[in-house]
Amino acid sequence: MNHLGLVAIVVRDYDEAIDFYVNVLGFALVEDTRIDERKRWVVVSPPGAREAGLLLARAANPAQEARIGNQTGGRVGLFLNTDDFARDHARMRAAGVVFEGEPRQEPYGTVAVFQDLYGNRWDLIEPSRTGRG
Repeated sequence: MNHLGLVAIVVRDYDEAIDFYVNVLGFALVEDTRIDERKRWVVVSPPGAREAGLLLARAANPAQEARIGNQTGGRVGLFLNTDDFARDHARMRAAGVVFEGEPRQEPYGTVAVFQDLYGNRWDLIEPSRTGRG
C-alpha cells in the first residue's frame, strides 16, 4: 500500500454536493459516473491533488441520512491543506463558506475550522515547516 485513495463523505444529494465542493471550495470534479438509476460514482479533489480525493456518497437509507453532517461525532474530521492560508481563507469566505472562528496559530501551522454545506467540520490549514499536515 502506498497512499490513501478516497475518503467517502455521505451527502444528501449528488448535485448540491458537487456544486458546493466545485463552485464554493474550488475542488475539481474528477469523475461523475452513473452506476444505476439512483447511484453515481462521484469523486472530487482539491486542485493539484495527486492521490486522495472525496467520494461523494449519497445516503441510501435512514441510518446513512442520520449521519449527514456529523460523520465524526462533531470533531473536525477532514483537513484541507493550503500553501497560502490568507489567499484561500479570503476566497472561501467570499464564496460563503462558514468559518467557526478567526484563524489561529498553532505549533503545526495556521488553521481555521470551517463547515461544509452539511455541517461537517474541516480544518483549513497551512502547515508550519516543522508541522504535519
